[in-house]
Amino acid sequence: MRSVEEQQARVAAAAVAPRPVRVAIAEAQGLMCAEEVVAERPMPGFDQAAIDGYAVRSVDVLGAGAIGEDPDVREGVEAAVTLPVLGTIEAGARTPTRLQPKLATRIQTGAPMPTLADAVLPLRWTDGGQTRVRVLRAVRPGAYVRRVGDDVQPGDVAVRAGTVVGAAQVGLLAAVGRERVLVHPRPRLSVLAVGGELVDVSRTPGNGQVYDVDSYALAAAGRDAGAEVNRVGIVSGDPKKLREVVEGQLNRAEVVVIAGGVGGAAADEVRAALADLGDLEVARIAMHPGSVQGFGQLGPDGVPTFLLPTNPVSALVVFEVMVRPLIRLSLGKREPMRRIVSARTLGPISSSPGRKGYLRGQLMRDEATDEYLVQVLDGAPGGSSHLLTSLAEANCLVVVPEGVEQIDTGEIVNVAFLAQRG
Repeated sequence: MRSVEEQQARVAAAAVAPRPVRVAIAEAQGLMCAEEVVAERPMPGFDQAAIDGYAVRSVDVLGAGAIGEDPDVREGVEAAVTLPVLGTIEAGARTPTRLQPKLATRIQTGAPMPTLADAVLPLRWTDGGQTRVRVLRAVRPGAYVRRVGDDVQPGDVAVRAGTVVGAAQVGLLAAVGRERVLVHPRPRLSVLAVGGELVDVSRTPGNGQVYDVDSYALAAAGRDAGAEVNRVGIVSGDPKKLREVVEGQLNRAEVVVIAGGVGGAAADEVRAALADLGDLEVARIAMHPGSVQGFGQLGPDGVPTFLLPTNPVSALVVFEVMVRPLIRLSLGKREPMRRIVSARTLGPISSSPGRKGYLRGQLMRDEATDEYLVQVLDGAPGGSSHLLTSLAEANCLVVVPEGVEQIDTGEIVNVAFLAQRG
């Protein structure tokens, strides 16, 4: 029986990231940047007002009353300073203006500063006058002004390679004038289900038939992992048809998952049908649920291909432990595994001897101590591993080492976070 870590190493060795592609920045969100995006011009590109107010020379308002202890206020003698107001500079104005001494001009946020003006006087520090403004506080030079290159200088790296492109990165790309960016694309995942007992959810199961749960659940797990998913659905067990479908998917996907092809005669039939495409090894892995699973590299490009159990819970756990890390590596992630935290158990835990357990649980936090607590939702080994409802209620997997069969209430265990909901 092979250890989980040995099987994970085999799988990880097969990871191949798709070649980076250049996409519109609106389509880059959630993907990893594959280039160093260097700014070619400063941001902002001109001195501009940071708030609505009056553009002034700070020296012209030195005599205004200083009220309070605002860091932008110069201490001084309380006195009224009144300045004539010469028009308004709006955001987007393109005609250069010059501010003469002892004058002010109204200015909008983002508007270019007039020559000689070195500060913006906030509206709340004035009486809001239109033709003449009474200044209530003084300002320091540079107050409420965004200077050329304050944010980004030419030659600065705006977005680094290896950064996941989020809202802020999209904004930075737009700010430095980039329409497109090189990213690591989502690996393409194809999901198939085999089994004569399966019917699609659009049909009513007959005697001995069940809904195809696996292809829907595994496709969703693939999207959660970051893959671009093609849910092929139910595939005929006819060897020629199965081989034809799988070969077609090998030409369009970086990862292929076949659910329902690891148990007994079914596994032999699937392997025989795909034998000339490459070697698919079905092995026992020291984990539960999902100890029997298959993996190999098929087709001329050696596409990683998985055979997963028919049981939806076992299939999802194997996907979580084996397939998801491969997808994350293909995305360029440095840390493909889920975050692990330590938690105190709220009840006893039983695990299968000689196997690493991945047990469904609910993770919570003690408000008084800030300590993580976990309640296992599985029953005794083999008793409820098939129950999909408990997996739907779980927000974590409790990881039990191979050599541990029993964990008492109050002991500390390792817990892997699952995707956050809501």
